[in-house]
Amino acid sequence: MNNYAMQTIFECHDLCYAYDEKTAVSGLEFSVVEGDYLCIAGENGAGKSTLVKGMLGLLKPVSGGLWMARELRGGTGYLPQQSAAQKNFPAGVEEVVLSGFSGRKKFLPFYTAADRRTARLNMEKLGIADLASRCFGELSGGQQRRALLARALCATKKLLLLDEPATGLDPLAAQELYALLEKINRDMKITIVMVSHDILSAVKYANMILQLWQRQLFFGSTDDYINSDIGKMFLGKRR
Repeated sequence: MNNYAMQTIFECHDLCYAYDEKTAVSGLEFSVVEGDYLCIAGENGAGKSTLVKGMLGLLKPVSGGLWMARELRGGTGYLPQQSAAQKNFPAGVEEVVLSGFSGRKKFLPFYTAADRRTARLNMEKLGIADLASRCFGELSGGQQRRALLARALCATKKLLLLDEPATGLDPLAAQELYALLEKINRDMKITIVMVSHDILSAVKYANMILQLWQRQLFFGSTDDYINSDIGKMFLGKRR
C-alpha cells in the first residue's frame, strides 16, 4: 500500500442498495483511504455495478450511512463499461478527452488553454498523444480505453472509479491497461477503485479487496484476502 497519505476519502456503514424494493447488495462496511488501489470483485449479479452507481451518487441507499470527502463530490473520474455505441462514437480523440472537463465546467461553454494543456499531458502520459486528431471510432479497443482513461483523468485529481475496464480487451491490451493503472496510482497519487471479475489480476495489482455476492463477503488487504477462506475459494476457481 502507498504510504504517502492516510486520509479516509470514502466510508460506509451497513449500507444497502435495492431496485424496486428488491435488495441488490447489503451489509457494506468498508472505507477507501487516499492512495488505495481497491478492487471490488464478484461474479455477475454480485452487486458490483450497483455499488458503483451508489458511489457516483446515481443511486440512493435504502439504509445505512455513506460519507465521501468534500473534494471528491463532482470530482471523480469515471470509466464506465463500454457499450457498442461508445465504441463507434464519431468524435476526435482530443474532443473525447477534453469532454472529461465538462462536469467541472458548470456554466462555462468553452475549454480553456489550461484545459487543453492538461488533456494533452494526459494523452502523453497514456501514450496516445499522436492519436489526438484521429476519429475515436477508428481506434483499437486498447487505444479507446486509453482515450477514455485520459478523459477520466481530466475529471479528477483524486479518484478514478473504473467499471470492468479490461472487458473486451485481448490479454496483452488488458495487461497494458492494468500496468497503466498501477503507474497512475503510484506516480500520480490517484486513488483507484476498480470493479472487476478478474480476481487474478486484482490480487496482482490492487492493495485492497472488497468481495461481494449480493452482500459483503470480505474487505481487507490483498495479502489477507489471499490467505482467507473466501480468497482461497474464489482464487481457486480461477487457477
